[in-house]
Amino acid sequence: MHSKLSSRLLLLLALLPAASHAASNDLNQIEHIVVIYLENRSFDNLFGLFPGANGLNQAKNALPQIDEFGRKYNTLPTISDKRFPENLANEPFNIENYVKLNEKHPDLTHRFFVHQMQIDNGKNDRFAQLSSAGGLTMGYYDLSKTALWQYAKEFTLADNFFQAAYGGSFLNHQWLICACTPEFKDAPDELKQWKIDSTTGRLTKDPSVTAEGFAVGTIQPHFSPFDSKHTENRLPPQFQPTIGDRLSEKGISWAWYAGGWDNAVAEKETDDNFQYHHQPFVYYSNFAPDTPARLEHLKDKNQLFVDLKANFPKVAFFKPAGNKNQHPGYATILDADAEVKEIVDAIRQSPIWSNTAIIVTYDEYGGFWDHVAPPQIDRWGAGTRIPAIIISPFAKKNYVDHTLYDTTSILKLIENRFDLKPLSGRDANANGLQGAFELK
Repeated sequence: MHSKLSSRLLLLLALLPAASHAASNDLNQIEHIVVIYLENRSFDNLFGLFPGANGLNQAKNALPQIDEFGRKYNTLPTISDKRFPENLANEPFNIENYVKLNEKHPDLTHRFFVHQMQIDNGKNDRFAQLSSAGGLTMGYYDLSKTALWQYAKEFTLADNFFQAAYGGSFLNHQWLICACTPEFKDAPDELKQWKIDSTTGRLTKDPSVTAEGFAVGTIQPHFSPFDSKHTENRLPPQFQPTIGDRLSEKGISWAWYAGGWDNAVAEKETDDNFQYHHQPFVYYSNFAPDTPARLEHLKDKNQLFVDLKANFPKVAFFKPAGNKNQHPGYATILDADAEVKEIVDAIRQSPIWSNTAIIVTYDEYGGFWDHVAPPQIDRWGAGTRIPAIIISPFAKKNYVDHTLYDTTSILKLIENRFDLKPLSGRDANANGLQGAFELK
């Protein structure tokens, strides 16, 4: 009896490496991973009406928005845009009743410390109270006539995907490439200050740098290109490993493509509203001007189309310029939708499509409410739920993936596919978007 049991155990142990190898081979069918990184929209804001998703139908019992005294608003706080009425009910509303998909609306507060106050320990009931745009935070769109919606219908929409860190674009771009928060140990005191209006008692400014010296708010890079209007207090060069470093160590090709990059580097004035703090690799010493790594890996959008004809990298990120990224205040829904369609169509018509996975997602919530409580992973996040669409011949068709993901799940997918060492504990423990794929 003992001999038979030992034989069975030995047989099972012998099979384990083969099973692991088979799983790896499955993922190896994906030869190219492309990340399209849009801006500042919560899941409910864009996909709250999507059939089969955890959206606005499930939000009917969500707590109403409250004022600073914890009292329910009778109507939502006034929106600083005369196109919106002043008596909106304290509940989600359709923005298109007042502002169309091809029109811009005001920006909303989306900062690291304020964001945590808005979430209010998962109750999500202080978004309107702490927003510069008042009740606009409760607005949503019907995207059913957009390309993004059609991709979600055709392929996989993840409805349990959260921004990695609280707050805004700067920090979440960092988390996309390093699963870390940048350091600014010698930051001036003015970047660490809280400011309260002495008359109203309201918070007017929260810190961009924590007391311990971590950069959590928008700060310009030490290296060019950077915003010439904000040359002071730039972030010191960063030295943490990035996903680019991990890929390069293994000799795996990769690129960060950005709309307007060549003009920004050349300091040419354009009307595309290039956003310097949306270029995370620029903050790292490995990608300083004139380094071989910058010349090889940081490229303009135009080069993406050239590379699709031959030698497209194994891993690619695409960042639209500010006028086409869906950011409230300076971009419309439809302009960004058209650019995503341009990129996705180009990939689908290229030789790489048959073995490619495209992830279209957002950096952060942009100040918009979402009814789902984010998971409390660590001191940095996760933040509010955001949309993520997986477009691929390997993606499940007409499917809503309810698996828990955050931005570092993208890193985990890349690491799993190319056998890379994790960048931090967050990506090491993340789910790697495996629920979105059907691999043989």
